Amino acid sequence: MVVVTKRHRKRKCLAETCVVFLVLCGIANVKAQTSQQTSQRPVLSVLDLGSTAVARTAAGTLRTRLSSSGEVVVADPDLSRAAAKGIGYEGSLNLTTTEARDLGAALAVEFYIIGDAQTLRRSSFQTPVYYESYCSIFLVSARSGRLLLWERPSFENKEATRAESELSQYLFGDDLRGRLLEVVRQAHANERIRRTILPTTAEVVIEEAPDDEKAAEIQGIRTPRPYRRLRPAYPDSAARAEAEATVDVVVDVGTDGEVGDVQVVRWAGFGLDETTVATVRQLHFFPAMKNGTPIPMRVMLRYNFRKPPR
Repeated sequence: MVVVTKRHRKRKCLAETCVVFLVLCGIANVKAQTSQQTSQRPVLSVLDLGSTAVARTAAGTLRTRLSSSGEVVVADPDLSRAAAKGIGYEGSLNLTTTEARDLGAALAVEFYIIGDAQTLRRSSFQTPVYYESYCSIFLVSARSGRLLLWERPSFENKEATRAESELSQYLFGDDLRGRLLEVVRQAHANERIRRTILPTTAEVVIEEAPDDEKAAEIQGIRTPRPYRRLRPAYPDSAARAEAEATVDVVVDVGTDGEVGDVQVVRWAGFGLDETTVATVRQLHFFPAMKNGTPIPMRVMLRYNFRKPPR
């Protein structure tokens, strides 16, 4: 028989208290780790893709699929809707990086998706009447305002419901979700690196081009001029979307007149940004001059795209 004294009872109570304390600490630690892991996940918003039933279904599917991955936190759609409306966003897919950052700041997220989804009745020589169900998807970085990815899945069928069903299956699929998450994952990592790494070399000072020729003349500046102007091609991807947009690029032109860094500052998607950058990189300039001396200069080039006549 074991005799339990008061001293033994006090030791037992103390031991039990310690066990409870350690268990509670363990639970708190798990909760803290879970909270930390949740906070490390990027927050993403999927804005409405239009007011039609197809658009509502498409947006809801994207939210559900991205949220179920556990890799991102999907923002509440009602709060996102109210925030976007509060700054006057009306669904444009042709934003400057500044406008895109402002929208991201209002949404209070790191990434967001905007777009458009519809079912259209069409006709052609081969098929008198058919339906096209499509969804334009633009994934944007709220920090940089850059367009990270665009897609426009489109399905055609003689019956509208079947075209819409094929689109829904695509949006629900693992391939699209995987591509979106991979881009978010890479951009999230890259942006964290940029915020923590300090520049080790001094940046070359590049003068901004004056607003107009008169201002340039007063300052004794001649802005860069291309040897010949090249027009970007209107790609098939834009033609299929019937896209009309403006693409602005900021170009660094060296003292030798050669193109250096090229940054898209108003994006349009549908392949228009890519064809613009590719064309700009083919340009050669008479360099900018200041009081007769070549200087590096940063200029903005604007390209307006319109649907070609049929």
